[in-house]
Amino acid sequence: MNSPLDSAEFSRDPYPLLAALRARGPVHRVRTDNGRTTWVVTGWAEARAALADARLSKDTARYFADRPGNRRLAPAVSRTMLATDPPHHGRLRKLAMKAFTPAAVARLEPRIRAIAQELAGALAARGSADLVEEFAVPLPITVISELLGVPAPDRAAVRSWSHDLFAAAAPDTVDRASHALSDYMTRLIAARREALGDDVLSGLIAARDEADRLSEAELVSLAVLLVVAGHETTTHLIGNGMVALLQDDALRSRLRADPGLLPAAVEEFLRYDSPITLATFRFATEPFELGGVGIGEGDVVLVSPGGANRDPARFVTPDEVRLDRHCHTEPWDASGPPDRPRCPRPEESPGPDRPGGHLSFGHGPHHCLGAPLARLEARIAFEVLLTRFPGIRPATDSWDALEWRHSRLMHGPARLPVVLGP
Repeated sequence: MNSPLDSAEFSRDPYPLLAALRARGPVHRVRTDNGRTTWVVTGWAEARAALADARLSKDTARYFADRPGNRRLAPAVSRTMLATDPPHHGRLRKLAMKAFTPAAVARLEPRIRAIAQELAGALAARGSADLVEEFAVPLPITVISELLGVPAPDRAAVRSWSHDLFAAAAPDTVDRASHALSDYMTRLIAARREALGDDVLSGLIAARDEADRLSEAELVSLAVLLVVAGHETTTHLIGNGMVALLQDDALRSRLRADPGLLPAAVEEFLRYDSPITLATFRFATEPFELGGVGIGEGDVVLVSPGGANRDPARFVTPDEVRLDRHCHTEPWDASGPPDRPRCPRPEESPGPDRPGGHLSFGHGPHHCLGAPLARLEARIAFEVLLTRFPGIRPATDSWDALEWRHSRLMHGPARLPVVLGP
């Protein structure tokens, strides 16, 4: 029997099941089709603790060493930086993070804005669009491809393979995509080695060839991870945020009138409808207690940012979009327009909505290193769409008909048809 986590209903709307699990306890055992003991963490405090707990390993090679399976994932996908533990993980992360520092990301803003304007211009010529395929996908895939030096003619194939890596209950599809993407990156690295440039991939090749700080397998794996992680989450952040905006005329008008609220809106969209429903695989290396339950050695633990971000023990009215919820992510400032929510000082922040925020980018050693880039891309995307298309509206009156991506890890619309006219 298939797990409820792989159902089409869970892909469409994971929150009822996550809420039901949380009602039974912040950490709850779920049924899987492989017979392994698997726990889903839906409480905010427990999820944050689990994400930083060294007793929960992400080393899949270690886990499957004495648990042979029938999967055929390419090593470049199964052994990415996400599937390693410190200190090995820290060495790989340090090499990759140079491209995603706040200063490095800030330099990309003019180019990101230009890409967003180009995409919006193409949409305006027709008057209607699928915001996912024609905006939310090409914006981040173009940005990360330019950073890595992926040629424009290859980007559609790279995006397709990346998309298939997250297909729910389709192991053969995932395995095939992993090999296709790994083989492509191997060829791209070989070609780039012959003509190094100033892109991120050339920098990683130099780290491999000159300082011998990366093995060839690590180089391919890191390239695969960056191209996948560099656009998948952002695509769903933009898609989920636009779904929320299309259902709230007042919120659209407010953000259009005051773009200064967009950073807070991005944080709230990340919390309200996380692009990541379930974080990637972790397993216990020793017995310990989490959320009042005993986790056994070898048990699989799936942390749910989507569930944690709607934990009522942490967030007031968690099923509502509130722009004042995450104002603590910006420096406290009592000035500004009187109609803008005033961010309380940390010591003034009352109750469960105290400083801390969502877990959509993770926490601890595996916190998403591309978070600054995703935030910038999303802010620009919403600003361009709301400014360029003040009359944007859904193309259908039935939100139940909206098609969602079938994945247990990711959550976002597969398509988002809109009318852009007045």
